[in-house]
Amino acid sequence: MDTVTLDLLRRAHECAERYVTSLPDRRVFPSEEALAALDELDEPLPEAPTEPARTLEVLERVGAPATVAQTGGRYFGFVDGGMLPVGLAARWMADTWDQNTAHYVMSPVAAKLEGVCERWLVDLLGLPAGTAAGFVTGTTLANFSGLAAGRNELLRRKGWDAVEAGLYGAPPLRVVVGADAHAAVHKTLSLLGMGERHVETVPVDDQGRMRSDRLPRLDGPALVVTQAGNVNSGAFDPIGDVCDAVHEANGWVHVDGAFGLWAGASPALRELYAGIEKADSWAADGHKTLNVPYDCGIAFCRDREAFLAAFRASASYFQWSAHRDPMNYTPSMSKRARSIELWAVLKTLGRSGVARLVDGLCAHARRFAERLRAEGFEVHNDVVFNQVLASCGGDDELTSSVLEDLQSGGVCWCGGSTWNGTAVIRVSVCSWATTEEDIERSVAAFVAARRRASGS
Repeated sequence: MDTVTLDLLRRAHECAERYVTSLPDRRVFPSEEALAALDELDEPLPEAPTEPARTLEVLERVGAPATVAQTGGRYFGFVDGGMLPVGLAARWMADTWDQNTAHYVMSPVAAKLEGVCERWLVDLLGLPAGTAAGFVTGTTLANFSGLAAGRNELLRRKGWDAVEAGLYGAPPLRVVVGADAHAAVHKTLSLLGMGERHVETVPVDDQGRMRSDRLPRLDGPALVVTQAGNVNSGAFDPIGDVCDAVHEANGWVHVDGAFGLWAGASPALRELYAGIEKADSWAADGHKTLNVPYDCGIAFCRDREAFLAAFRASASYFQWSAHRDPMNYTPSMSKRARSIELWAVLKTLGRSGVARLVDGLCAHARRFAERLRAEGFEVHNDVVFNQVLASCGGDDELTSSVLEDLQSGGVCWCGGSTWNGTAVIRVSVCSWATTEEDIERSVAAFVAARRRASGS
């Protein structure tokens, strides 16, 4: 390899090393100065080439200070996981290899690792033997994949081939979701041609769990979407009960388990997870609870043939093999080899390591909630997984002021939401890097922000 390329790789490594070592002391959200400095990037496209080293220098000098420190221990927003070191290292290797994984012949190693990860994950999460897995960008596309397979299979049961005939003139298909279903579910249903007007909604309890006793009467095949991990409270729907009712009517149950599906790796959370294996398809993010680098979504489907049928495509130049051809398992054809860093994380942690990771996140969430309560904040949810919803005693104006202070202060970063009509601060504990010291610093930031906001 030429010396220019090697020098650039060394420079990039040095930049990365400086960034990683700065994380403990780095602001979680950029300062106003760092955000203002981004204006330097707003320039016309250069007429002449720029020296590659100069390009990297601008990225580090201007770009790095304006990043959100999501890989540190005090980022608690949007259920974004951290990044385990072995995942980062494997990602660098994968990026260096730059594999396109549409066909086995394009990347035998990526296709092989997809098959290995599929087998490992199905076993780890307690899903039915033979379940298929596709590796996509995130849970939105994983939901899309599982629901596409479910839609097409239910239409097939009604005598309609959606792949061949599309939805023009197709028999109606009932779609049922919980009242607290994630926005990604509604977006996915819209993309699949099942508009909001026709989606039936099931009431939820005070923790956001679908009430299985309020499911509509199903007189035929229906597509029902459940949730493993409410995006606000972390609560799990009674998925087993829902499956029993839906399957009696020959329906399909999908589980949106972006971060909560990983509860299946923890023996301590079996009660929370009970019955989830009865579903027909599942969606999860490796880049959330498992702390694999972005992006890493996983779609699972019990019926392998239904899954493959949803994504088949043909062309004269395609080259099939006797091995796994990854494009058959996802909506995408060309895609990066995300199985490489996923495999590296699973290989390194092993079954017990994944369980410790999941249990550790849950323990930190409980600790965070306990410390906030001790400081006079109100916690609005049962902390069953990694989510904490807190407020200043139900005072919406004060809660919103505290949140604004926290988001601009740099010590930690949390999101905001509304829960049962009350403004709350949403704490998502999702990084392997979070320590008890990070929690104490963050709770102290909550207290200081409340003091400033209340003027006392």
